[in-house]
Amino acid sequence: MSATHDELSPERLPDEGGLEDRLRPRQLAEFVGQKRLVENLDVFIRAARERGEPVDHLLFYGPPGLGKTALAHVVAREMGAELRITSGPVIERQGDLAALLSNLETGDVLFIDEIHRLNPAVEEILYPAMEDFKMDLMVGQGPASRSIRLDVARFTLVGATTRAGLLTAPLRDRFGWSARLDYYPAEDLERILQRSAALLGIDLAGEAAGEIARRSRGTPRIANRLARRVRDFAEVEASNEGSVSRELARFALERLEVDEAGFDKLDRAILMTILEKFEGGPVGLDTLAAALGEDKGTIEDLVEPFLIQQGFLERTPRGRVATPHACRHFGITPPPRRSGQTRLF
Repeated sequence: MSATHDELSPERLPDEGGLEDRLRPRQLAEFVGQKRLVENLDVFIRAARERGEPVDHLLFYGPPGLGKTALAHVVAREMGAELRITSGPVIERQGDLAALLSNLETGDVLFIDEIHRLNPAVEEILYPAMEDFKMDLMVGQGPASRSIRLDVARFTLVGATTRAGLLTAPLRDRFGWSARLDYYPAEDLERILQRSAALLGIDLAGEAAGEIARRSRGTPRIANRLARRVRDFAEVEASNEGSVSRELARFALERLEVDEAGFDKLDRAILMTILEKFEGGPVGLDTLAAALGEDKGTIEDLVEPFLIQQGFLERTPRGRVATPHACRHFGITPPPRRSGQTRLF
């Protein structure tokens, strides 16, 4: 049955535009998981507030979707400060960063996502700004050029990266504290899902939350995304007025091709390609990417970290190797070891 114009009017639709912002924790007490990180960050924020000064520069790193951006929002709110958001690739020239820094007010939080992708020339402007709250600029060109030093308001830089190893040592050393975010256990994801369900008005059964949590790859962003898709199935496919049971959650996740380990089509394709085409490995990243027709950066940054941490994949000097755990997951007998080949199973 087609929807009427009234049913599709903006007044009748949920506000999906600001959905991610609605689901983010607003205070440190609302942030679920990463217990030690949150405890330490609470100490640093409280100490800075008592001294009446901005909190020291912070670097958050780890796989995507674990809450680095959310923490930047929380830091700004806890400090009662304005949050300015940008990303490394956007700041192309020194003048771009100079404009950002010169417009900061005392106490502001500047969040730079993908900070490892900053232009090296831009980084040179950032060093004195972080350390001495000064900014060195070149005025003019050629023999008439000269350097001037300008004051910058005392601010807090919050950097986020998925590739901490690509940060230059001078930049990394100027952060007062660096913290890694790890994948979340299923219990923490269940709590996140229950909070998100309440905010979105989803009737999510406890067993359904557990089912989604176990298939969310330890990542809150994925858990919230799956919860919204399961809600869609509940509203369209089921006759229970949007209520999400465990059975419905399992049905929806199977339709979405997310298995019990949280694997999607690309995860399965990577592991099955290694197991079937390359007899379990080792296989180089370039060869694997070519065999899949996939960008190697996508494999290396978005897929491999989870597979490695969960014990399905190993990186060796000779290439990627599927583990016995991967064989058991797919019900495959490990291939026999060829003469002279080193294998993990």
